[in-house]
Amino acid sequence: MTSRGVNPSSRVLVIGGGYTGQRFAAAARARGAQVWLTSRSAQEEPHWLRFNAGEAAIPELPEALSHVLITLPPNGDGEDDAYSLLLASLEQQPLDWVGYLSTTGVYGDTQGQWADEGSPTQPGLRRSQSRLSCEQRWLDSALPLQSFRLPAIYGPGRCPFQQLEQGTARLIHKPKQVFCRIHVDDIVGALLHCCDLPAEARPTVLNVSDDLPCPSSETLGYAAHLLGCKLPAVRTFQEAQPAMSPMALSFWADNRRVSNALLCQKLGYRLRYPTYREGFAASWDEERIRPK
Repeated sequence: MTSRGVNPSSRVLVIGGGYTGQRFAAAARARGAQVWLTSRSAQEEPHWLRFNAGEAAIPELPEALSHVLITLPPNGDGEDDAYSLLLASLEQQPLDWVGYLSTTGVYGDTQGQWADEGSPTQPGLRRSQSRLSCEQRWLDSALPLQSFRLPAIYGPGRCPFQQLEQGTARLIHKPKQVFCRIHVDDIVGALLHCCDLPAEARPTVLNVSDDLPCPSSETLGYAAHLLGCKLPAVRTFQEAQPAMSPMALSFWADNRRVSNALLCQKLGYRLRYPTYREGFAASWDEERIRPK
C-alpha cells in the first residue's frame, strides 16, 4: 500500500495538543492539511476539541480522518483515556496512519548499554510500566499504528536557559550516567517521514533519539556557553540526592543509551539536530526572537 503522506487532502487529528502536539499540528498545516487538536479545557478556536475524561467531555471526532497522533500519557491510574474512550470512534475512520508517543523508559536501566527496538522491555519505573501497558494495547488494536519511543524532549522553552538565568540550575555529577534526548522538531520530522513511507515499510516500534547520549553536566555546560554565564558549583549525586523530589530522583534511576539506527540508517531519516549542540543553539535563537 502506497502513502501520499500528510498533504493538502489530509485530515489530521492530534489527541493531546501540548508541546509536541502543537509543533506537529503546525508542520501538518504547513503541508496544507486540515488539523484538529484536543485540549482538556475549552478553547475558542473551532479546530480545538475538548477532551477531558475526568469531566466526561468526550469530543465527536471529525469525519474522514486520515492521520491521528496520540500524545497523551497514561492517567493517574495508569490507564489510557484516549484508548478507553476514543478507540471505537477511531476504528470507524478511514485512517492511513496512527502515531502513538511512547517512551524509551520501557527499556528500563541498561547500565549505560545501548538499547534498540529489539531490546527487552523491562521498565523499572511505574510510569514507564504504565506507558508500556498502554503502548501494547494500542499496538494490539486494528489501527495502522506505529509507536514512537522517545527520550527526554527538548526545544524552544524546554532547554535550561531560564534556570541558568534565574540561578536555579543544578550541576550534578554521577559517574558514567548518561541521558538521551531529542529535539521536538526531530520528533515531528520523524513522524512525517514515517507518514510518507509506504505502510508496509513502517516499523511497528521506532526509537526517536539523537546521536549523542551524554551527561547532563555536558548539556548544561553548553547552555551556559551560549548564554555567556557561569555554571553553578558542581555537586555529586550523593550530595544532591537528599534534596531531590521523588520525581527528580526517578530521572536518575535509569542509565541507558538508545540507538536510532533503524530510523536514521534503515529508514533514511536525517536528523535536523544530530546532537544537543545544534538543537540548543537553534532553540536559543528561537527563544530570543519570540515575543515576551
